[in-house]
Amino acid sequence: MKIFDISRTFSASLPPWPGDVPFRFQLNGRIAEGSSVNLGSIEMSLHNGTHGDAAFHFDDKGASIERADLATYFGPGIVVDLTAKYAGGSWPQIQISDLEHLSEELREAPRLLLKTGVWNDPKIFPERIPVIARDVPPWLKARGVKLLGLDVPSVDEIDAKQLVNHHALHAARISIVESLDLGAAAAGRYNLAALPLKIAGGDGSPVRAILWRD
Repeated sequence: MKIFDISRTFSASLPPWPGDVPFRFQLNGRIAEGSSVNLGSIEMSLHNGTHGDAAFHFDDKGASIERADLATYFGPGIVVDLTAKYAGGSWPQIQISDLEHLSEELREAPRLLLKTGVWNDPKIFPERIPVIARDVPPWLKARGVKLLGLDVPSVDEIDAKQLVNHHALHAARISIVESLDLGAAAAGRYNLAALPLKIAGGDGSPVRAILWRD
């Protein structure tokens, strides 16, 4: 069994969302300095790196992350490779036509991961990202999709104020995982695990996302 780690590495070089809290790790105890153990701590936003959004992130009345249905984040899923669509530097929306060849397969593997390949330098936060078209969430809902994952920091545009796609996906009962690293994952069907931490009141959570095939 081969495991594909599709999580971004937490480090000081990982860029946060502009204006958000950056990731910081420090050792508060060091064996080399007389401590019995090396003992570290972290400071970070819940939306640094590869993470899942809770509905509370964009809706005051939405559920926080400790109430997430873990079964949503574990099970069969599909990676669709859209890198050719963005190879020329244009930014068309992700349309139903990009996904309709998976219409029946999504019913059996209802976790969809979109590989765009546009976030090439993990040390630089992207200024622009592709997003899904408005009719994609209801189309996914009709096929029983439970989770949408992307290799970009958001399902909405970087400068979006209304977060239309976040709300539309929530209305379709589709969970969101953002900032995946799908560079080594070819298109096809996999098993996915991307469990969020149990953070009381959390508006999101980092996940250690992996893919594997039996």
